[in-house]
Amino acid sequence: MVRRRSVAFVGVAALVSLAAAGGAAQAASGALTVTTLGRHGAKVASTVTVVAVPSGRTYSVASGKRIGLPSGRYIAMTDIFESATDGPGDDTVGAQVVQVSGSTSVTLDARKGKAVKVSLDTPADVTGPPWISAQVCAGTVSDMPSALGRGGGNYQGSLYAIPNSSKLLQFGYLAQWTGKDSYVAVKNTTGIPAAPGGSYKRANLVTMRFSVRGGTQMARENDTALQAAPRTHDCTTDMLTEVRDDSAPYSATVHVTPGTWQPRDDIFADNGDDIGGGFPSTRTLKAGQSFTQSFGRAAWSPMHYLPTVTRRSVAFDPDALIGDPDVGVNGADPTKETVALTKGSTTVKKQTLTNWGTSDAEFAAGIRSAGWYDLTVDAHRYRPGITFPAGMLSSRVTLDWHFKADPARSMVAPVFMTRFLPTGLNSHNQAAPSSTTTVDVSAGRGSQGPDLAFTKVTAKSVKVWSSADGGKTWKAATVRHSGSTWQASVHNPGSGAVALRSEVTDAAGDRSVETVYRAYAIG
Repeated sequence: MVRRRSVAFVGVAALVSLAAAGGAAQAASGALTVTTLGRHGAKVASTVTVVAVPSGRTYSVASGKRIGLPSGRYIAMTDIFESATDGPGDDTVGAQVVQVSGSTSVTLDARKGKAVKVSLDTPADVTGPPWISAQVCAGTVSDMPSALGRGGGNYQGSLYAIPNSSKLLQFGYLAQWTGKDSYVAVKNTTGIPAAPGGSYKRANLVTMRFSVRGGTQMARENDTALQAAPRTHDCTTDMLTEVRDDSAPYSATVHVTPGTWQPRDDIFADNGDDIGGGFPSTRTLKAGQSFTQSFGRAAWSPMHYLPTVTRRSVAFDPDALIGDPDVGVNGADPTKETVALTKGSTTVKKQTLTNWGTSDAEFAAGIRSAGWYDLTVDAHRYRPGITFPAGMLSSRVTLDWHFKADPARSMVAPVFMTRFLPTGLNSHNQAAPSSTTTVDVSAGRGSQGPDLAFTKVTAKSVKVWSSADGGKTWKAATVRHSGSTWQASVHNPGSGAVALRSEVTDAAGDRSVETVYRAYAIG
């Protein structure tokens, strides 16, 4: 199954402007009609984006239709697409700066378009022409960080741009050659050049490797991609190149022009729903450098949120409890969890929550006195409407935090979250039967907001256990402290899956116990 993404042409700020501009122009004292002509001179129906200079107010109108506008300067942009019965047709992107006063007309003529030409010293396995996505942008209007643009995509030889030297415009393109590996070039210019395109050499590109492992995600189909992420937003911002859309596990390599790139991953269920994935940290690399972006490595675990004491309550945000550490908090899966706060043998509050379909799930339990409290969390992945893959890993996590709280003092609880990283697993996140797996263990905690005291807490002791029977029995692992992390040696069973449990304590007696069930498999 192959799903082709449409190329992203407009940044986030631009989308907001488009939405806000919505209805008819207010206090219109002029009118604009934009006619679009194809490469044979006939009128072609197109959608035209009209941007006011310098406010950035944006309008959308069909070509040949009159739109009322306040008098002033505008940029009219479009992609003129002409279909063909025996090929991909033609795309011509173009823009014109126009002064609207009274009834004004302007024509964007594809016959003036110049072919967008790119070249690469391609290897022998690249046999077809590159696919090129291109757009023109109003790049210097308002104070928005992103350009407003219109664009299209086609194979080289069928994509054109109408030159325009105005400094109010930007032109950006992304070209992709496909063979055993992919090769991608991205470029932005001020104005639309008379000879759009460029020449590139493989030796000057950056190598990006994608390693997608199987077994941990809620579905098997993984659609990986890269988006251009220049430090200063321009007409290439968010332009996207697909890396591979396939069932995990797989690996893929793409070579791109130097700069800053945003890796991404989308996970699709059998019913076609986009059910997961996310955006890892951007990568800025120079020519000749390389990096590997992993998705789906074992084990998935809680990502960020810690208990807090505020407003005479113990509070907890039950979000990002099962997530891919290589993606981050925003890539965590939805869960259903039971959260309970106890003090000694007294249950203060117990509640079942889910973050599926809502962002308002929160646990809060009022406390009346200072003392030692236990907050426990039992979370399962939860996504109605889909069937999870058989044998899915990291299906359940539990947390048991033991800490001292005072209702008169607001703070982030002095507890930890554990990150388990089993090493030496295969692409299905499996260890060899009856082998020994080294598990890198780190104890982390993050600030929960500027209004809560966040004190430094040092882990005094870290212990690790493993279970081969789903948590019925546990075996202690040998743990060695190495720098800021610990390494646990886990003896694997002959089959099945391994659960991992950690206990982190500090000098004050605060304790954090975390368990990941089915952390990795045996195969």
